[in-house]
Amino acid sequence: MNEKDPYNQPWRAAALVSALGIDIVVCTTVGYFIGSLADKHWGSGTKTWLIVGVLIGFAIGIFTVILVLKRFLEDKRE
Repeated sequence: MNEKDPYNQPWRAAALVSALGIDIVVCTTVGYFIGSLADKHWGSGTKTWLIVGVLIGFAIGIFTVILVLKRFLEDKRE
């Protein structure tokens, strides 16, 4: 019998890519709102906290994507 590899499915790959994209968007959006609140609270006037929030949110998104990919690739090797 020819068994199919459960990890070699296009829908699984599409779901993974979509989840990774959503993860980055959500983290960046949360960073935007936290930075916006910090700007309103401390009133820098130059949107410094907003930019910092977006960058930190994006960095956290990239970090979580790396963790998800590591777990995905480890599951595939077993």
